[in-house]
Amino acid sequence: MTRTSRSRARRSVLVTAGLAAAIAVVCALALWRPWTGHDAAVSRAEAGPADAVAVASVDLPDHPRVLVFGDSWTWGAAASSPAEGYAYVLAELLDGETTVDGVRGSGYLVPGGEGIGTFGERIARLDPRLGPDLIIVQGSINDRHLPDTGYADAVTAAWDALAGIYPGTPVVVLGPAPQVLPVESATARIDRDLAGLAAARGWPYVSPVLEEWITPEDYEWVIDTGDIGRDHPTSAGHAYLAQRVADALAALRPAR
Repeated sequence: MTRTSRSRARRSVLVTAGLAAAIAVVCALALWRPWTGHDAAVSRAEAGPADAVAVASVDLPDHPRVLVFGDSWTWGAAASSPAEGYAYVLAELLDGETTVDGVRGSGYLVPGGEGIGTFGERIARLDPRLGPDLIIVQGSINDRHLPDTGYADAVTAAWDALAGIYPGTPVVVLGPAPQVLPVESATARIDRDLAGLAAARGWPYVSPVLEEWITPEDYEWVIDTGDIGRDHPTSAGHAYLAQRVADALAALRPAR
């Protein structure tokens, strides 16, 4: 399920003065009010062999074309409309274009809804003519209820296929974000596994778990826990996550 979002100078994407101020407050809180309540202790040392291969920088053009690939969070679940999901808002923040390929329920081992397929199966159907300047691979927590048997092999095969379709295109892996707090031990395990596999390739890895993007202080604002949202980000939460992703990409730029 692939859709494209383009930046427009005067387009409003969930941005009102109040929302912008709220996002600024949450970002500030994240800097000085860390949380430590998850049930599986996670540290950077546990995240994987981060020094196995030098991590590549991400040097984007002024108006980048970004393929954002992932699960229901990338699809825009629980936003007022999918077009208000973080992957679409990201286009505005980067002053570029995002091609969004998000499928609800999909993971490396778990096929998405309506039999659309696992990450690997979906990657095999990507259009090689797309020519993105950057690929972001997000998630997924959808594999957390399965044993880890075969998980690393599935991730490796999917990423090999992605690199084969778009050779030379930088890839940033965006790890799973906690949908509940405390962070589930299986989510922490997936985060560690993905971090280690990305490090082995020299691909940048961004961890919402380790970076504490979602804390008790902002959880109720970022996550919709109702029957419709089902522990996915609100529209405001998607806007906040888009800003965190944009900030992470900025930090990966090479020094000038």
